[in-house]
Amino acid sequence: MARHLGDQWVLPAIDDLNRAWFTSGQISVQVCEDCDAFLHPPDEICSECQGSHLSFRACSGSGRIESVVVVHHAIGGLANSVPYAIALVSLDDAPGVNAIGNVVNREPAEVKIGQRVNAVFEEAPDADGGPPLLIPQWEVV
Repeated sequence: MARHLGDQWVLPAIDDLNRAWFTSGQISVQVCEDCDAFLHPPDEICSECQGSHLSFRACSGSGRIESVVVVHHAIGGLANSVPYAIALVSLDDAPGVNAIGNVVNREPAEVKIGQRVNAVFEEAPDADGGPPLLIPQWEVV
């Protein structure tokens, strides 16, 4: 399957804290079981109460664009990918959580603050030979 942004994009290094975000095929946000705070990016202790009873909660994957930047200058081997839009998205059902990601299937100049988006997932091979990665991206609805 062709990747939205091409094969030159660097893929994330996967660890125990970010595995759910990059492999579950859904927006999974860490939550503190002690105080119910959402944590993103995930951490080993809660930044609100310093609790250590943490789990991941599936979210709907819907949100609102809070900020957007359109990249026009290629970095590394990305010359064929510009321009592209990167958005900061507030998640509807994870108060205080903002996620960053590429906006796909829309001309970058058409991506605006305030637009509603849904998560879509782009499959990419895991460099370590594990199951495929499912990279969250955002699509304007």
